[in-house]
Amino acid sequence: MWEAFVAEVPDPEPIPPDTWEADWPAWQQAAVDGAITLAEDEQGVAGVAIVTPPERGCAHVDLVYVAPRARRRGIAKALLAAALGQVRERGATVVTLDVLSTNTNARTVWSRLGFKEVELMMATTMAVLAHRLDDSPRGASHGTTHVQTDDETSVERAVAQFLPRLESPDVRAGESWMRIVDPLLDRDREVHGRFARELSDRLGAVTVALAVEDGLVVRFRLYERGRMVDEYLSVPRHYGELATVDELALAANPTLVARLTGADREEVRRVARTAATPAELPPAEELYAEIARVMGLDG
Repeated sequence: MWEAFVAEVPDPEPIPPDTWEADWPAWQQAAVDGAITLAEDEQGVAGVAIVTPPERGCAHVDLVYVAPRARRRGIAKALLAAALGQVRERGATVVTLDVLSTNTNARTVWSRLGFKEVELMMATTMAVLAHRLDDSPRGASHGTTHVQTDDETSVERAVAQFLPRLESPDVRAGESWMRIVDPLLDRDREVHGRFARELSDRLGAVTVALAVEDGLVVRFRLYERGRMVDEYLSVPRHYGELATVDELALAANPTLVARLTGADREEVRRVARTAATPAELPPAEELYAEIARVMGLDG
């Protein structure tokens, strides 16, 4: 039953996987002073409930698991009722349990049985926490904007329309891309993104806003005809916690990058990786240069 449970409901990252050796001593004690109840059918054990011995009147439901073949027959409720009957006799007046925040089905079931959320456990890795606690000065930020065109005149005319918002734009021509740098774009990543988007929209071209931020992380935003089609941040949670779906959205899309820039898809996958901390990746300036190389960005 334990092996089936941990296979079906593994501990979430970054918590290390549970082990039988860690659980078994507590369950031996539960068998003496708490409660362990089993359900059986013609195939053997079909379910188990384990409740720890009461402490200050509080018992803890450590495990309730029913084999898939025996579900929807009321076995879990029967197991729990039998186990709680035993710990009630030992002085339990309150019952607690742990449930994964992502296990919506289990949370619904426990809520229907009267359980309420009273505590929230949070977890992170030591590496991420050390990074967040690091108060050392951040490095400099700088960004470049690249336009996929060889029409230098059109780019210069479009850039001129952003003056005087820009401070001293420098436009340089390459073989396949035009490169624009400006001090304002180094300091303000939001302005940098808007500038690349507006250039893409005005010129009907592919643009890339590529930057090193805080001297620690690398970001690129890829635009096609004024629409951002991909965004990458080397350390997605550098600026704070994100929902998993938002974190995944900041991983590069190698297929899309390859289609729009001519880069090799596998090279994009190899170079534009994400990590929990900057220390797990090459230094930001090296990563910036590698991404520019893979995309073929000129200048």
